[in-house]
Amino acid sequence: MSSEASQGGAMTAPRAIVAGHGEFAAGLVSAVQQITGRGGQLIPIAVHQLSVEDIEDLLRRRMIEHGVRVIFTDLQAGSCTMASRRILRGMDDAVLVAGANLPTLLDFVFSEARPAPEAARHAAERGRAAIAVHGAATGGNGQ
Repeated sequence: MSSEASQGGAMTAPRAIVAGHGEFAAGLVSAVQQITGRGGQLIPIAVHQLSVEDIEDLLRRRMIEHGVRVIFTDLQAGSCTMASRRILRGMDDAVLVAGANLPTLLDFVFSEARPAPEAARHAAERGRAAIAVHGAATGGNGQ
């Protein structure tokens, strides 16, 4: 999924990598595509049974291959984030967003006018703000 037709029918170049455990990345990119038609901006990478070193190599190769400077990962302390942090050392123009969610990626793909690293920072704030808890009180006494 290196590029796909966007809503306007034009080809969309990849702007970021989404990496995570299991089918995390593919699931999020699929949802972005279904909702917006802009999934081609995101490169999903699954890291089934790979070491941190192997993940680092895979992510670095994809970044170079597609010219992207943004990585979204699933967990703050996960292997994808550790590998990404190693890659980003010394790269002043690259951004890692750990703990990415669907609202984060939706905001990112609609921020095409912004440089990808700036769009990622903005999207991270929107993703953080989109998290809400509803339901029973947490006080233990039902209030």
